[in-house]
Amino acid sequence: MTTPAKTEKPWTGRFNQPTDQFVEAFTASVSFDQRMYRQDIAGSIAHATMLEATGILTRSERDQIITGLQEIEREIEAGDFPWSISLEDLHMNIESRLTARIGASGKKLHTGRSRNDQVATDVRLYLRQEIDAIEGLLRQLQQALITLAKEEAETIMPGFTHLQTAQPVTFGHHMLAWNEMLQRDRQRLLECRSRTNTLPLGAAALAGTTYPIDREMTATLLGFEAICSNSLDAVSDRDFAIEFTSWASLLMVHLSRFSEELVLWSSAQFDWVDLGDSFCTGSSIMPQKKNPDVPELVRGKSSRVIGNLTTLLTLMKSQPLAYNKDNQEDKEPLFDTIDTVKGSLKVYAAMMAQITLKREKMYASAESGFATATDLADYLVRGGIPFRDAHEIVGKSVSYAIDKQCDLAQLELSELQQFCAEIKEDVFSVLTLEGSVAARNHPGGTAPEQVKAAAKRAITLLQQVS
Repeated sequence: MTTPAKTEKPWTGRFNQPTDQFVEAFTASVSFDQRMYRQDIAGSIAHATMLEATGILTRSERDQIITGLQEIEREIEAGDFPWSISLEDLHMNIESRLTARIGASGKKLHTGRSRNDQVATDVRLYLRQEIDAIEGLLRQLQQALITLAKEEAETIMPGFTHLQTAQPVTFGHHMLAWNEMLQRDRQRLLECRSRTNTLPLGAAALAGTTYPIDREMTATLLGFEAICSNSLDAVSDRDFAIEFTSWASLLMVHLSRFSEELVLWSSAQFDWVDLGDSFCTGSSIMPQKKNPDVPELVRGKSSRVIGNLTTLLTLMKSQPLAYNKDNQEDKEPLFDTIDTVKGSLKVYAAMMAQITLKREKMYASAESGFATATDLADYLVRGGIPFRDAHEIVGKSVSYAIDKQCDLAQLELSELQQFCAEIKEDVFSVLTLEGSVAARNHPGGTAPEQVKAAAKRAITLLQQVS
């Protein structure tokens, strides 16, 4: 029969009075840091393995510790672990339970380490795992966008500047613009992972340890690329968590911008896309409503992640070396950021895979707003007219068409020639939407064949393993 875990704190030898009950609850972190139990146990198993290899533990003690930790992991996963606020955090709850299970050997596990380097290791292990999961979700969203781009390489829509009709583009080209942003996000995430993947364990409280530990061995066992080079830095800085949250803020800004477009495009005023019913809700009072809740909520959640970044920056800005209790406050904003990003990416990938385009509405919108005005100017320049003169000619032509309430392509040749006699019948080939997008046939342009080629390159990049 397993002995219940003691709730006596491991540091009470120095104290003559018990911790105030409110202070005990106020300073405890076990309610939120227990999500890192797998990482804490993995770190302890690696630490015990290293301690045996360096002669600090016997093989029997190591085996007892590892077996005990594995049993505790199963106990936690079964929901049977007796978490205690009085033991403050994840680490002391597990160590106390281990000692209750295996006796004196459990008390030796903490040899050569401190909770300071232990928690820093746990957070890095946890974040590394979550970065890998997030990178997979990011790939799924990119895949959905690239698939849309290939399918809609010839679907014409108006492109905007200042939210005013500018020039015609293709929907596929538009989707690849978002993919470019996400591709850079993915590259930055992998760089963040590399800096996160450095082992603090062995720094102990702040100065290292007098025991003959082998940090390189521990790093290898835990899959770290390197060890932290300075013990003070290893336990005190959380720049890796700040970097990740900064990365997440930029990702969420990209998703927020994308969300704004989806909200507009799905409105009755645009009516370009239909988001699947699974990603929308209705109104409690207006039966006709179909609200784009998913993009709206993702847009809103961007502020939450940006707020978490501000929290972490403010948390660190006044801390002297080395570890301070302030750093207990790093986990909740980090965990919330991870959860928010994962949820946003997951729902976005699913939503984009089910989006329905209203191509005729997009095309009709591109036909209004004089989207081919620049093409007319380019036509005149190719005929030998200086660009500034061509610009003025087209401006007058547009003003005339506005008065007639028609587009440039709907004017008669004679009407266009009153502004410039050099305009010929072939002008109408450049005033079509199809002619406009096809003319931009260079790498990075919106011509359908360039979009298809760009989508192919994007798939190749997506499949590369960094």
